[in-house]
Amino acid sequence: MFHYTVETSKSLDEAVDALQTQLKEEKFGVLWDFNVKDTLQSKGFDFNTTYRILEVCNPGEAKNILEKNALASYFLPCKVVVYEQDGSTKMGMPKPTSLIGFLEDEELNDQAKDIEERMAACMDKAAQ
Repeated sequence: MFHYTVETSKSLDEAVDALQTQLKEEKFGVLWDFNVKDTLQSKGFDFNTTYRILEVCNPGEAKNILEKNALASYFLPCKVVVYEQDGSTKMGMPKPTSLIGFLEDEELNDQAKDIEERMAACMDKAAQ
């Protein structure tokens, strides 16, 4: 499976706040918080599903990866989506290992695995 998703009983805003707190503990920052619903509605589109797409980055990790392969920039920063579906809040991300696997570089795969595990742990903790 190319993605990792968790469900929480928290509201969407509570989940985003909890996730940001957990990410900071792992030295990840949120560069951008894109509210899809608000943006589409401001452009005149009738869209009522709440999605927030967080662009997440750990600058040290990004620097190391980009120095090894510039094509990794196609996958950076990492995305985490927080959304409502069927009455619950979900947090998910494309797995960094799935994306970096396209570059066929074992060293980068190891780094992506570490990042993926840390980000998944952040989502797990934020969901509690």
